[in-house]
Amino acid sequence: MDMKLSRLFPVVAASAGVLALSACGGGGTTNAASSSTPSSSETPTTTTVTTATSSPASTTPAAPPAAQPADNGLCKAGDVKLSLGQGDSGAGSTFRPLLIKNASSKPCTIQGFPGVSYVAGADGHQVGKDAFREGTKGSAVKLNPGQTAAADIQFVNVRNFDPGTCQPTPVKGLRIYLPQETASNFVPEEGTGCAGTKIPGNQLSVKTVHSA
Repeated sequence: MDMKLSRLFPVVAASAGVLALSACGGGGTTNAASSSTPSSSETPTTTTVTTATSSPASTTPAAPPAAQPADNGLCKAGDVKLSLGQGDSGAGSTFRPLLIKNASSKPCTIQGFPGVSYVAGADGHQVGKDAFREGTKGSAVKLNPGQTAAADIQFVNVRNFDPGTCQPTPVKGLRIYLPQETASNFVPEEGTGCAGTKIPGNQLSVKTVHSA
């Protein structure tokens, strides 16, 4: 080989090596830059997860059963049969016993003052004030089936009152409430009562129940 050519080969080889290294280095720099820059067309996606919560069903407590009226052993309106007994008259009044008979099949007890008033008309409306309660409350009276108690009633002759104040009115009888009872009984007894409520006295008075 020519000595001039042999000296030229090392120079060419060295130049080729430098070019190769430059090519490799340039390629690595370009890839790193492109990989570190995110694409502007990509939008992050957010996912919302909704968890359904179940609320407990509202419940309304059942109403307690209605309390049944206690059997307190007192005489009720449906347990008795009422009537007026024979009486005495004097000093412008008539005194007659209200007879209270236990018509039921079981014993009952009665104590205190009956409620007494005159009633009139087809509707049974009250005439005048309730009977005045005279005296003190007596002892309890136990009535076995068929037994009778009494309460004395005073009927004032209303003709003794001024007619303008009394306002005399025909009555058909008496409405009676047994002591501690809310239902009433009717006792027929036609007569005359005062519809006026400002009479100077009481057209009816009643005493406590006692044994007949």
